[in-house]
Amino acid sequence: MFYTTDTRKHGLKFDPFKALVVPRPIGWVSTMNENGHANLAPFSFFNAISDSPPMLMFSVANGKDTVNNIMATKECTCSFASNALVDEMNLSSAAVTSEISEFTLGNIETAESELVKPARVANSPAAFECKLWKTIELPLVEGRSGYTTIIVHVAGVYIDDTYVKDGLVDVAAMQPLARLGYMDYAVINEDNMFSLNRPEVDESGTKATLKSGPWDGVYK
Repeated sequence: MFYTTDTRKHGLKFDPFKALVVPRPIGWVSTMNENGHANLAPFSFFNAISDSPPMLMFSVANGKDTVNNIMATKECTCSFASNALVDEMNLSSAAVTSEISEFTLGNIETAESELVKPARVANSPAAFECKLWKTIELPLVEGRSGYTTIIVHVAGVYIDDTYVKDGLVDVAAMQPLARLGYMDYAVINEDNMFSLNRPEVDESGTKATLKSGPWDGVYK
């Protein structure tokens, strides 16, 4: 099958676009408004876009509290969405009024950040403390509210020491959630993780070979 995105005439029950861009990490974003009222919401249009400097991006539907708060205060935290917190993450997506804090709604414990005002999710294995770099309004589609892409600089990183082993972050033990299409999710764990070695290029720069087996611990 083939369809053009301007007409969306795909003949399927739902738009398949998000089901084809998978898995997507979940950015569990905490913000505050100018009066100190806390907001927490998960976003699956989320990812890292650079490690030097460390930068994250996430896209939010226009009008959401997250957009308004970040535009006003220039700060947020992004907590790690783990399998142990799946219900809390899901509940925080509820479209409640601005007066309701999702931390309170989901009985989610908070922890103070070091560098920014918005709190992180206390029981999350890791969190990024972020400061706004730039917002980009994406093109509007007729009849839809549109999205704003938010790019933030990661000023600080929190990691629960429980998940640091032999100098590495034990991602399998953290069991991160991944967003799929429709209402589907997946969990990353040691049963579905594997590592690969980078290709080794010879001195001439014209040939490359693959070393079999798990990662040898060397960045190439």
